[in-house]
Amino acid sequence: MKGKSTLKIIDAAKIEAKPGMGKKGHTIQSLVGVDIPTARLRVTLATYEPNTLEKLHWHPIEAFYFVISGHIIVRDIEGNESEIGPGMALYCPAGLAGAHEWESKDDVQLIAFRATPESSKKLQFTVDKQTMRSYIELDDLVGSDGVSFESHY
Repeated sequence: MKGKSTLKIIDAAKIEAKPGMGKKGHTIQSLVGVDIPTARLRVTLATYEPNTLEKLHWHPIEAFYFVISGHIIVRDIEGNESEIGPGMALYCPAGLAGAHEWESKDDVQLIAFRATPESSKKLQFTVDKQTMRSYIELDDLVGSDGVSFESHY
C-alpha cells in the first residue's frame, strides 16, 4: 500500500508579516490555520519591538504562547507580574480569569497556539483596567471574522 504524503514544510521567511492586534510594534505571520488549512489548529509567529504593550485582554478559547527570543513582562487580571524569556511559555485559560497583558523589554519573538483555525473563535477582548469592562473594537471584530459567524453551539 502506498500513501501520499500530506506533510507541509513552512518557511516563516517566505510568509508576509501583517500587523498584529497590538498594531504598532507588533507583527504576525500565520504559519498554519490560515493559508495552510488545518482541522483544529492555528499557529502564529508573533514579533514585538522593544517596549510594545499588548493591552490586558482575554480570549473565548485557550491560548498558549512559547517565547523563542527576547523577554516580556506579563501581567494577569490581578496585576501580578512575571518576566518570561526564551524557552518559557504562557498558558492562558479561556475567559476573563485567563486575561493577560505583556510588555516587551527588547525584540521578542514568540509562537502563539490556538486549538482552532476559526478566526471568529479566537476573538480578543480588551479589558478596561478601571472598570473591568471587556470590549472589542469594530475594526478588530471585522478583521477576526466576528461580525457574522456560525453559532458556537
